[in-house]
Amino acid sequence: MHKGYIGGVILAIILVISLIVVGMCASRIPTGYVGVVYNMNGGVDGEVLSQGWHVIAPTKKVTTYSIGIEQSYLTAEDKGDSPKDESFSIPTSDGKTVRVNLEFSYRFDEERVASTFTMFKGKSGEDIKNTFIKPKIVAWTQEVSANYPVTDIFGDKRTKINAELDVYLREKFNPYGIIIDTVNFTDISVDEETAAAIQKKVNAQQELELANIEAETAKIQAEKDRNVARIQAEKDKEVASINAEQEIIIAEAEAKAMLIAAEAEASANKQIASSLTPELIEKIKYERWDGKLPTVSGTSSIVSIDDIGETN
Repeated sequence: MHKGYIGGVILAIILVISLIVVGMCASRIPTGYVGVVYNMNGGVDGEVLSQGWHVIAPTKKVTTYSIGIEQSYLTAEDKGDSPKDESFSIPTSDGKTVRVNLEFSYRFDEERVASTFTMFKGKSGEDIKNTFIKPKIVAWTQEVSANYPVTDIFGDKRTKINAELDVYLREKFNPYGIIIDTVNFTDISVDEETAAAIQKKVNAQQELELANIEAETAKIQAEKDRNVARIQAEKDKEVASINAEQEIIIAEAEAKAMLIAAEAEASANKQIASSLTPELIEKIKYERWDGKLPTVSGTSSIVSIDDIGETN
């Protein structure tokens, strides 16, 4: 019985030691992270651990890297991982400087984390962010801003510059197994003199745009007036044409009526002429004679019945 008790105690001790060893060898990879296993005597083991609990040999260690999107800040205010003023100045092509606040998101490429581990000599993802990513964000942003005048950075080309910076940083960080997701300027500030110059340019641009709009409006109105005048001219021409046609029709109708009247009168005269026989003419003469002889002078005058008819 004494031996059995001792055996049980020994077994319990072994179990406790085993649990302690297992606990010491256990490593938990948080959600959204992977772990790179490496030997403490140097060299990457080659194994990349996914999220969850893993048991590794006591002679090995694990460094974690985020493969989920991490948000980071370089701002003047206490925000996220920027507890102090991390805003920075960027140069411009016209010799000015601009103070900017910037935020960005990134992640480590899951398929290249072992290479990233080796490249950065075993630094953790957090250390890489603070000692490499943030300083390089500042330096490479300055390289982009140096190509633009202050009026563009502070003014209407800010969106274009932001887009160019986004592409530039993706290309720069990619060889290190670091993927930049987004980059955004959250605030840009300049001195009063520069701000006044920028405002002057903005005002001039607005005046130019207004002048262009007014010129375009005048052009449209002139074109509209020309169209109205053209339509009215065509309408007047059409009305004049119609009036002329009507006058022609009326003139033709009047001429035709006169012709018909003349033809009718001629026809009537012809009929009358054809009906006047010599006997009828003599009869009319006698009917028209009032019985008086015409008055003549001289003794040799001869009076005929025809003369009597004509004097009446």
